[in-house]
Amino acid sequence: MSVEPPVKIAPAEGKLGVLMPGMGAVATTFVAGVEAVKRGAGLPIGSLTQMATIRLGKRTEGRSPYVKDFVPLAKLDDMVFGGWDIYEDTAYEAALNAKVLEQSLLDVVKEPLSALKPMKAVFEQEYVKRINGPNVKTEGSKMDKAQALIDDIKNFQKTNNVDRTVMVWCGSTEVFHRPAAVHQTLASFEEGLAKSDPEIAPSQIYAYASLMAGVPFANGAPNLTHDIPALLDLSRDRSLPICGKDFKTGQTFMKTLLAPAFKARMLGIRGWFSTNILGNRDGEVLEDPGSFKSKEETKLSVLEHILQPDLYPELYRDLYHAVRINYYPPRGDAKEGWDNIDIFGWLGYPMQIKIDFLCRDSILAAPIVLDLVIFMDLAQRAGMKGIQEWLSFYFKAPMTAPGLYPEHDLFIQLMKLKNTLRWMRGEDLITHLGLEYYD
Repeated sequence: MSVEPPVKIAPAEGKLGVLMPGMGAVATTFVAGVEAVKRGAGLPIGSLTQMATIRLGKRTEGRSPYVKDFVPLAKLDDMVFGGWDIYEDTAYEAALNAKVLEQSLLDVVKEPLSALKPMKAVFEQEYVKRINGPNVKTEGSKMDKAQALIDDIKNFQKTNNVDRTVMVWCGSTEVFHRPAAVHQTLASFEEGLAKSDPEIAPSQIYAYASLMAGVPFANGAPNLTHDIPALLDLSRDRSLPICGKDFKTGQTFMKTLLAPAFKARMLGIRGWFSTNILGNRDGEVLEDPGSFKSKEETKLSVLEHILQPDLYPELYRDLYHAVRINYYPPRGDAKEGWDNIDIFGWLGYPMQIKIDFLCRDSILAAPIVLDLVIFMDLAQRAGMKGIQEWLSFYFKAPMTAPGLYPEHDLFIQLMKLKNTLRWMRGEDLITHLGLEYYD
């Protein structure tokens, strides 16, 4: 039964600007894919906003519209793209270098990709140690660079006549670091920007600039970016949605599928060994121990939260969990994720599961970027501000309110996402209780 919707959603009128710090494999695969879909040269497979349905009401009602027909979403034809990168390559040249998409498809979208040139990036070698490029902002303090990014955003909006804008971090993984005093309040953060405090990372400068320019921000990397008190407060004060962090694509996607199943059946796990080989820029960056530490933290946290060893000590307290990432240039973007899982069942008898996931990192990430752009724009038009936990479905390390543990179970995440859409439109939430069919 539908009721009066609790939120008023502004219509998705006009153009939607999409800004991406980092114009490498993920960003160019996303843009090329959207342009290909617009030209009828491919399908947006992997995208909930484009391909998924949502059940409304009882099973007997037969109401399952497409998500895109149920909530007022931005259309692909209305999207305009921009971004920053440390390399000067156009999106077409970057896509050629990434070697994710076939030449025949790139030929179809060569014109719009060739027209997409990256703006000068904010970059610090201390935060990403394995790569370097010439297309960077070098003048002034970190506050000056933040202001330069704000100017870039305003110029992009004006030049492209966009009505709304969303920013999604598609850049490299920064070195691991923890919140410092400079991150605790907006005043201390802005003072740190003015003094070029070394504890302020480039991704944090982008997030600050995005929020100051009135633009929602999503973080696709495991960086300590906007999950600090200063920027969490800023997002709420400016009534802007934020979400993150670290796109959930290959191996962690499999963990959030399998670990809930083991726990549901009360099967124990003695060990879970995961290793990856990949040869793209992400793999090169992750060769640095500092950047790998950021990635490792998000990958390791998943099982701990799903399995709840404190509640099930006999099954999971002694679980040995290891994650490795190896840079292997011949593999390119076609990553291989290999898992060995030692489980045990009735009376403690041992069993093994082995997974060899020959995935394509950017092919899995591109539809995530698309959905985040569209759902963050929806959240903004619905007046939803701060952390958007209903978008946890897309992340390895979902952001939550302080003191609240994240939900990692993929199916609970999906229920949370769809129930949020139902709530936004005044529809009954689906509980799957089902007793009403048997009264």
